[in-house]
Amino acid sequence: MSDLLLDMSQSPLFRQAVKGLGLPLPTPQRLKRPKGPRVERPLQDLAVVVGGAGHLGPTLAHTLARAGANSHLAGIAADAAWTDAGEAFGRPPRAATDEVRAYALVFDATGLADGYDLRALYDFFHPWLPRLERCGRVVVCAREPSDLTRAAAAGAAAATDGFTRSVAREIGRKGGAASVVFVGEGAEDRVEPLLRELLSDRTAFLTGQPYHLSADVPAPAAVPLVRPLGGRTVLVTGAARGIGAAAAEILAAEGAHVVCLDRPGDEGPLSQTARRVGGSVLAIDITADDAPRAIASALEGGVHAVIHNAGITRDKTLGRMSPEWWDQAVAVNFAAVVGINDALLSGPLSDGGRIVHLSSVSGIAGNVGQTNYSASKAGLVGYVRALSGAVSQRGIAVNAVAPGFIETRLTQAMPAVTREVARRLSALGQGGQPRDVAELLTFLCTPGASGLTGQTLRACGGMFIGA
Repeated sequence: MSDLLLDMSQSPLFRQAVKGLGLPLPTPQRLKRPKGPRVERPLQDLAVVVGGAGHLGPTLAHTLARAGANSHLAGIAADAAWTDAGEAFGRPPRAATDEVRAYALVFDATGLADGYDLRALYDFFHPWLPRLERCGRVVVCAREPSDLTRAAAAGAAAATDGFTRSVAREIGRKGGAASVVFVGEGAEDRVEPLLRELLSDRTAFLTGQPYHLSADVPAPAAVPLVRPLGGRTVLVTGAARGIGAAAAEILAAEGAHVVCLDRPGDEGPLSQTARRVGGSVLAIDITADDAPRAIASALEGGVHAVIHNAGITRDKTLGRMSPEWWDQAVAVNFAAVVGINDALLSGPLSDGGRIVHLSSVSGIAGNVGQTNYSASKAGLVGYVRALSGAVSQRGIAVNAVAPGFIETRLTQAMPAVTREVARRLSALGQGGQPRDVAELLTFLCTPGASGLTGQTLRACGGMFIGA
């Protein structure tokens, strides 16, 4: 569905008129999104300004040079780590000057020790944030607060979350995205894949989001930069349309064989999705008693990852909701997922695998008329957190994604005024596309996502509700 305000806001004359008249209209920036599968150098020739005095200098130097970025150092010296990485990849570091127009700002906050050290955030971002390009990126890396024994240091690390969420609000109208990465003890080697992702155009709709990297899940011996899912099988439920179909396409582009599952009755669009991506068709009602066994049997050759995307809404206020509607929403969105996971974990799901669930911002914040839906999606959040610890030693990472307002057939059915308001209730001032969620789902299925487990990551454009 077309977003009229987003389309009109691309006109400089419209923007000027809105500003001149003082109208309280958001003028969102059209986001830059990827045009193909992952590439070896996603930051080729882009200017990344780096600041901060922490412990991640060698990691940042290697990651940015390998990704093809031009690194401009602000207030830090080009030590051996920076010069060695620059020589290895033909990207020598440079001193940041006033002439630089930054595509991205990266700040190493792992050295913050107390509240006074927070001044370093101001000193770096105050001059550089105004020089950030449209659709630019901001990433702050900090120590995991729970790993720090000194309360002042833990508080300083936690402060970067509120800081980055606020930055996301400030740069959102220009299409910019900001994230904070908390690096747990021993997880330094997990930074590169996530940083590459966050600085790329694949995270256009992900902003104001904290990521917690841990070493709980053993890392693979090698992390491929291109076609990271080559030779792997991924099951996607609810694959006939919307987010599920978008995920199938992106997974296939990254090398996966996709098993496309949806309910009987949707074989037509399900088969179209499978043909489009060169995948397989599995028509099963996931709430049927024998569904877990049937799915496990169909995947007896092995499966690397499963994306639980299938879901339904049965909206009514609690006093007017029938028991059948309650049961249907909870069964599809939560109970069936647990049964399928149990069958896969004891059977075809390989060690080193990935399990990704679709939760919702409604599961985090609640919503009128969605007690059943919100309960089921909140149940997934707690389930993911508990299950992740039980399977981590098998190298299996378990996460959830909570979309906000995404332009799908469900949101098209909203009343026009409700839909328009919902689009604007985010830092980016617009709704997301199914592929925005699908990109995050795909990344969480890759070997490079081993540092993320037990988390619920929002794909909501920095939605104000439930933040």
